[in-house]
Amino acid sequence: MTGYGMAEKHTENYSVKVELRSLNGKYLDLNLRVPRFLMPKEIEIRNTFGKKIERGSATLSINVVKHKVNENDIQINDALATQYYQKLKALSEKLDAPQNDIFRITTTMQDVIYQDDETLDDDLYALVKEVGDLAYSEFDAFRKKEGNGLKDLLQGYTDNIAAGIPKIEVLEPARTESTKERLQKNLKQLVDDESFDKNRYEQELIYYLEKYDINEEKNRLKAHCDHFSEALTKNPKGKSLNFIAQEMGREINTLGSKANHAGIQKEVVAMKEELEKIKEQALNLL
Repeated sequence: MTGYGMAEKHTENYSVKVELRSLNGKYLDLNLRVPRFLMPKEIEIRNTFGKKIERGSATLSINVVKHKVNENDIQINDALATQYYQKLKALSEKLDAPQNDIFRITTTMQDVIYQDDETLDDDLYALVKEVGDLAYSEFDAFRKKEGNGLKDLLQGYTDNIAAGIPKIEVLEPARTESTKERLQKNLKQLVDDESFDKNRYEQELIYYLEKYDINEEKNRLKAHCDHFSEALTKNPKGKSLNFIAQEMGREINTLGSKANHAGIQKEVVAMKEELEKIKEQALNLL
């Protein structure tokens, strides 16, 4: 499920901002964007938030600003700066290019000027965890709100499928009548045929009547719809809802194969459309 949460807190020494966002995904893919001094805690942070998020393509960003910087915290890599400067100077001479910006460019190169913050302060890490918990709370509230909307959507699709059953029942008398007329016509032709086998005909008729009956399919489909609604209310899980949807699909397909009526086939197609919406949206649930 998609989600977003952000929290920040400021103290006399630090400002910490944590941002957590996720998109739908079948598995957990957590991308961390943290300052270098938090790298020793990367596994702990990944495990903590991974268990909470569970699934999806997520990004966790932690930004820390120090309000007080000691003189020794700022470092310049003299050797690296010298190498950059000499290489750039030699290149400018080779290309006969201006050299007035070489020093400025050198100071902007990666790792020339850096902040020596490799040591993680316990108070700072406690603040990071506190802000992280606040960000996750907001993130979780966002997902729950989206989940409630998704629940209503899935329930609506399920209700539409269930509503198709009485529509089919309304059409059944016309289906029965047309089938009766067709059977009577065929029966007259068979009786007039000299090769007519009465025993064979009775066997075929019994088989046809069993295949014609759709009451079991309607009852099972209604039961599956009720089960789906119950699962949505109690403890909705994407996999379990998908399993129920598959069972609903089997009954709908059987109804379609037995229909032998254009109106009923139309209702079956409408059910299938709603079922596809269910399967698509159920993938967004954990």
